[in-house]
Amino acid sequence: MKKIEHIGIAVKNLEDSNQLFSKLFGEASYKTEIVESEGVKTWFFKVGNNKIELLEATDKDSPIAKFIDKKGEGIHHIAFDVDDIEDEVKRLTKEGFVILNETPKKGADNKLVVFLHPKSINGVLIELCQEIVLKE
Repeated sequence: MKKIEHIGIAVKNLEDSNQLFSKLFGEASYKTEIVESEGVKTWFFKVGNNKIELLEATDKDSPIAKFIDKKGEGIHHIAFDVDDIEDEVKRLTKEGFVILNETPKKGADNKLVVFLHPKSINGVLIELCQEIVLKE
């Protein structure tokens, strides 16, 4: 794992939260995106070299909706940048971590993503991210 790629924060209302975090960080979000496969709309902020992702459910059965129903708004996950997501999944599986989706899927911000079950990491949902590189 190279670095923290972003921190994901689950919110009930993206418009209200975008205004709040824009005031907090002193600048507007730089990107918004809908990830239909996850039932979520995201807004990204840059804070120095770091990114914060706000996540709002677009579907009442999405993981974000379920998270907010159970735990309320707040930090949802920590994402780490990796060079080779498939190798990292193999390594972490051998180490005994529970992988939620062993096959990487397209996530927000042009990334392939895999999630590790929080029960295997002291209650923290971990996301692995690898930049999608288009072949010429």
